Amino acid sequence: MTDSSRLLDPEAKPDDRLDAALRPQRLVDVIGQEQVKENLAILIAAARQRKEALDHVLFYGPPGLGKTTLAHVVANEMGVSIKVTSGPAIERAGDLAAILTNLRAGDVLFIDEIHRLGKAVEEVLYPAMEDYALDIVIGKGPSARSIRLKLPRFTVVGATTRLALMTAPLRARFGAVYRLDYYDLAAMQAIVRRAAAKLNVQADDGGVEEIARRSRGTPRVALRLLRRVRDYAQVRADGKITRQVARQALDLLQVDPLGLDDVDRRVLKTIITKYNGGPVGLATIAASISEEPDTIMDVVEPYLLQLGFLDRTPQGRVATKLAYEHLGIEYNEESQPRLL
Repeated sequence: MTDSSRLLDPEAKPDDRLDAALRPQRLVDVIGQEQVKENLAILIAAARQRKEALDHVLFYGPPGLGKTTLAHVVANEMGVSIKVTSGPAIERAGDLAAILTNLRAGDVLFIDEIHRLGKAVEEVLYPAMEDYALDIVIGKGPSARSIRLKLPRFTVVGATTRLALMTAPLRARFGAVYRLDYYDLAAMQAIVRRAAAKLNVQADDGGVEEIARRSRGTPRVALRLLRRVRDYAQVRADGKITRQVARQALDLLQVDPLGLDDVDRRVLKTIITKYNGGPVGLATIAASISEEPDTIMDVVEPYLLQLGFLDRTPQGRVATKLAYEHLGIEYNEESQPRLL
């Protein structure tokens, strides 16, 4: 199974386009991330009272947690337009200049995966964010001259899954930086229940809980699982999602009660059965299961670490006792390596 085909992959996929209709439009409708919501509410209220553009905002955290949704909510709360682009899409400084000169006062410019902006593009963005000005060089050689165009006060909302890859000067130009964390079970249930109502799907509390429990604390994954369970209920049941129907559908999709799929289990089983529980290097694990090391590090490992199934050590990855218990494999403490 390739990374792009994983049902539990938190990265956006083409069929997730339906999720846009399920996104909350106002801050009061956003579920979970309470501390981020409270801070945003204060930031927005203060800017509106002063009748100023909002300060630049940066959201970071794992994929699928609602960074794009919050960017649209910010624009809606401020009552302004939002222009959406991404780091890889802005290839040249001229591309960014064209976007900036089309912004109106107060508008939000949302840059997804902002850590992937090119160096030349960043150099144009710095004065735009700090001084609301655009420096343009006209001509070439000795006759070249630089002119500065004034821009209306606007707001850059950035989103990144890899904060460490952002340059320090770019990070420093954001006045508000918020981290989004995985959602707890209660929030996930509320998200699934709201989405089911929007999709006109009948789902009782047991069915909602079963889907939420296996969604890895990620709304994008929850909505994807809900659509697959809805299909199963329509074909194999009476169209209503009960706990039993949800369990049967998700078991068929090889998503276990803790939200682990086949790739997650293969990683754990490889460490335990082939390498005696570890430590073992990332490249060795990847070669053993025919996956890319980046896929394991960025997509598989974060959730396994969150569950306490995996430890990262200087010597390599180690499976914990909890991983053995979940897979039903006997844990022999004496045979495990002593790591200092």
